[in-house]
Amino acid sequence: MSTTRIFNSANFLQPTDGEPIRSVVTESQEAVIVAWTIQPGQTIPAHIHPQGQDTWTILAGKGDYCLDMAGTTKPIAAGDVVIAHNGCVHGVSNTGDEPLVFISVVSPASAGYQLISLDHAAVQS
Repeated sequence: MSTTRIFNSANFLQPTDGEPIRSVVTESQEAVIVAWTIQPGQTIPAHIHPQGQDTWTILAGKGDYCLDMAGTTKPIAAGDVVIAHNGCVHGVSNTGDEPLVFISVVSPASAGYQLISLDHAAVQS
C-alpha cells in the first residue's frame, strides 16, 4: 500500500484520440482511485461493478450519464458528484466541445467490472 496521501490529479490525466485511458492514481484494498479524460465524442461504455460502488467527481466538461439497462441518460457537468451503487449500470458520453474530466473512486478495489449490453437506444430523460 502506498504511504502517499496527497495526489495532484493533473499528473494522472491522459487525454487521447483513441479510447479513453484509465489512469490509476492509487489503489488499496479499500478503493481504486482513477483519473479520466474523455474527449468530445468519446464514451465509457455502460458497465457495472458487481461487488461495489463507483463515485465520480466531475472536474470539467459535460456529458450524458447512462442510468439503466434501457440506456436512459441524464446530463452531468463540472461540479457534479455521481454515484453508481453496487450493481448499478453506468457509463458516459462526452457531449460537449471540451474534455470531460473526472476522478472515479471504486470501492472496494475488488468491486469487479462487467460490460453491459443495453436493451434499447439511449433515451434522454
